[in-house]
Amino acid sequence: MEKRKEGKNGMNNVVEITYSQTGKSSQTDGLGMREMQAKVYKERHRRFLLVKAPPASGKSRALMFVALDKLIHQGLKRIVVAVPEKSIGRSFQSTSLKPFGFFADWTVTPYFNLCDSSNEKDKIKRFREFFVSETKAQILVCTHATLRFGLEDLENEQLQDALFGIDEFHHTSADVNNGLGENIRRIMNQTNAHILAMTGSYFRGDGVPVLRSEDEVLFYPITYDYYQQLDGYKYLKSLGLGYHFYQGHYLTALGKVLDTTKKTIIHIPSVNARASGAVDKYHQVNQIIDLCGNKIETDYNKGLTSVQSKDGRYLKIANLVEDRGDQRSVVQSYLQRMKSKDDVDIIIALGTAKEGFDWEWCEHCLTIGVRGSLTEVVQIIGRCTRDCKGKEHAQFTNLIAAPDATQDDVTIAVNDMLKAITASLLMEQVMAPSWNFRTKKDQMEDFSNKERTIVVEGLKPLSSVRSSQIVTEQLDDLKATILQSPMIAKALGGDTPPEVINKVIIPKIIQETYPDLSNEENEEIRQRLVLDMVLKGKEEEIRPDGNRLIKLTNTFINIDGLTINMIDRVNPFQRAYEIMSKEVTAPVLKVIQNTIAEKKMPMTIEEAVILFKGPYQLYKQSHNTPPSFDDPDPKIRRLAQAINVLKNYKIRKEMGLEFEPSIKQKGDA
Repeated sequence: MEKRKEGKNGMNNVVEITYSQTGKSSQTDGLGMREMQAKVYKERHRRFLLVKAPPASGKSRALMFVALDKLIHQGLKRIVVAVPEKSIGRSFQSTSLKPFGFFADWTVTPYFNLCDSSNEKDKIKRFREFFVSETKAQILVCTHATLRFGLEDLENEQLQDALFGIDEFHHTSADVNNGLGENIRRIMNQTNAHILAMTGSYFRGDGVPVLRSEDEVLFYPITYDYYQQLDGYKYLKSLGLGYHFYQGHYLTALGKVLDTTKKTIIHIPSVNARASGAVDKYHQVNQIIDLCGNKIETDYNKGLTSVQSKDGRYLKIANLVEDRGDQRSVVQSYLQRMKSKDDVDIIIALGTAKEGFDWEWCEHCLTIGVRGSLTEVVQIIGRCTRDCKGKEHAQFTNLIAAPDATQDDVTIAVNDMLKAITASLLMEQVMAPSWNFRTKKDQMEDFSNKERTIVVEGLKPLSSVRSSQIVTEQLDDLKATILQSPMIAKALGGDTPPEVINKVIIPKIIQETYPDLSNEENEEIRQRLVLDMVLKGKEEEIRPDGNRLIKLTNTFINIDGLTINMIDRVNPFQRAYEIMSKEVTAPVLKVIQNTIAEKKMPMTIEEAVILFKGPYQLYKQSHNTPPSFDDPDPKIRRLAQAINVLKNYKIRKEMGLEFEPSIKQKGDA
């Protein structure tokens, strides 16, 4: 993997990842299954399956394989596939599987394809008819909403012996008011039905958990990560994640990042979002179309607008922002039937064309404004990462308003910018190759496979099934939680010592996320999480003498001499500060730093002790005076605060009083 600021197509990329094009993830076996699909099929006898795999990895066909086996070999009688929106239903249309080695084809009767835009009549009635009539049809495809309302008048007995395939499972929630989540729990606990749940993003950090813990343990998880998928593509060579920061209205800056020679999905902000500038969504669409070229005609049978670009090219633009149902259905129906790269050039969308939307030729996802969740970012990026002949590079660009000192809502602007940057850091973590970390004991017991393996001195072994499970299956979820924590946001200004982030803030977030962990388990997970965040995506350099080197904080380190203490002195979020300092002007950077400084967290005893033992001792070696609260350097002011906290702690201890870290000390914001 390599990172470079100037990416393909002139984009300023925060992250650019290069893949090996092994073709492994798209190769099929004797049954016509890709690597991920075979992994899922192996567990086809499980009653509850949870598949976590990236967009375009073949989850829809994996469901078909498992569902058909349950129908033909396991005694189930009905299959219901539920998707978030009608356009995604295209992924589950009738599919020939037998020519590729499977024992049956996937056949959806048109009457029970409730996502077909050409037949909108009596969907709830047809859903219920599927369960209570003597129909020979065995497969139904519908939206989550149809599933929710269709189940209301059906008895539990009528749901017996069915498989419910829930696509984009993160739409469910443990919240009691989430209708889909309640129906999932009903199916699990009150019927004998099976569930195959699928998602391309399962980040707990997005708010309410997807499942209650007692329900989640019943699912058998199957994980296929982003890097496995993208590195195994045949055609895609690289993925760029970039940001363009603007001031004013985004429509004045859009032309700088919109390349109309690339197949592009433009996601505009809603009229209530800050990025819209209170501009009507239809006006936004018209302005974007004008930016693409001179309007030639509108094809009302397809819902497309044709324009001629300044260099004479003819472009077909699909508008999914349209509210009128009849016109929107025409566009959706056309996009569902696309067969050629030339069928459309640019799609403009607002709340659609994200999860499950299949346009394999998409090269560029251009998103305006900060997104509401990391799940949404993952889903949008997934629209352009499908493998396709002739597509070597996929690009995600986020157009973000830069903070301005004259803004009344400068704090909100700073928060938006930080959200966008932390999202890119998480995407880097998800999509780059991982290292295998081993303890010294592991090295002595089994060190036959050295590929992407690092032995780390001081690394604690995983002592329980619980800590092993979190490290193996939930590390990305935990990273998402940490990156979205207000405590981390307050540490992104560049003046929080790495030791405080790694030894105080991160363990606290881990404990809040998994309160059942022991201190030992917390430390085992913390070490591996920090190691993974610091080293993710970094490549080793093998010197002629055989030494393996890796670059940390602009210095090459011998991999064989790597220690936990060394890693704990590296800020895992340093890249966020580097991005801000490179991508914005000095005055804007100052606004960001001041805004972050204003919301600094009160200092705890743990942080004060770490600062005293580390940075303060280094400070004393080069200064004759103690650190001052009036020093212009925020790091020095933080040291002064640490000394003050420790003095107060000592005084209160001598007086027999308790020290309360929650009470603000001098220097706290």
